[in-house]
Amino acid sequence: MSEPTVGRSLSRGAGRVLQVQQAGLVLVIVLLGVALTAFAGSHADPLTGRQVNNFLNANTLLQTATDASFFAIMAAGATLVIISAGIDLSVGSVFALSGVTTALALRAWGLEGGGAVAAGIAICVGTGLACGLINGGLVVGLRVHPFIITLGTMWIFRGIAFVTSRAQSILVPDALTDAVKASLGLSQTLAPIPMLAMVAVAVAGWAYLARMVPGRHVYAVGGNVEAARYAGLRVGRVLIAVYALAGLTAGIAAFLGGAYYGSASCADATGYELYVIASAVVGGASLAGGRGSVVGATLGAVLITLIRQSIRTLHFDQNYEWIIIGCAIIVAVVLDQANARFAQRRMAQAAGAQSTDREDSR
Repeated sequence: MSEPTVGRSLSRGAGRVLQVQQAGLVLVIVLLGVALTAFAGSHADPLTGRQVNNFLNANTLLQTATDASFFAIMAAGATLVIISAGIDLSVGSVFALSGVTTALALRAWGLEGGGAVAAGIAICVGTGLACGLINGGLVVGLRVHPFIITLGTMWIFRGIAFVTSRAQSILVPDALTDAVKASLGLSQTLAPIPMLAMVAVAVAGWAYLARMVPGRHVYAVGGNVEAARYAGLRVGRVLIAVYALAGLTAGIAAFLGGAYYGSASCADATGYELYVIASAVVGGASLAGGRGSVVGATLGAVLITLIRQSIRTLHFDQNYEWIIIGCAIIVAVVLDQANARFAQRRMAQAAGAQSTDREDSR
């Protein structure tokens, strides 16, 4: 193969990589990781005495992934809602209610061992799914904007968690903590289960949106709801399904979070709505609907966690965390709108060029 041919092949390959929606996000994550590695400093390992980078070590990296996993899993479901041109502000409250319900039920039943783990998963996921179905049913049945509906249910769900738990932190059985903190053959200080669950949810979300017909229906409804309705799609069912999946993922995250930290309370996941929506938007989801991906939301969650980690590692004032995340949301939305206008301009130019070619051929 000649050098020009090789060059063209490499150029095409690089172009395909750059065209991938998440390529820029991955690049930012890598650059931020490199910066943290360079400026984080080091400490002496208490066991070996060797100098270990404060960021680039197994414990810190896995803890960062664990911190990201809880709201990244919720962001997967919330992204489906955003793609459908909706919004779900209640995911943090669903997390709290699912965790409190599970902890109360397991304490009342006195379950231990594998039975407690199985029951905990079923109750958490079932509670989250029920909350999601309530959200979807209210949005479709009342025909009220989802912002208003989920704003209301956000307070309702957290209020129920507050009343039922009496504002107390409720311990979960040790069997749940042992299961979620299992080392899986790694060092006893490492707990990869939340990270693996995050990856599994991201893969399942990718398969749902990219490889399954219901996932394509979500894009159709978010892109143009009237066109989707005229095409014969049952829009109401699609909307109920995405809110149900958002509740389901919040239930999964609640089980992992409650088991990992060993307790559940009505204050759990307070403010997670910001992280979840920010993860989806930074990951490429359009608040206008019709565009987004679960993989992008997962990467967005990792990026936001790295931002939080950098503030702690570099000893910056943690009060700036909210400011930085808010700026990230605004920048992501502005870039999304600019990209949409650029795409429309290119489509218009391409359509004009085609019409000119037809006239010339005549």
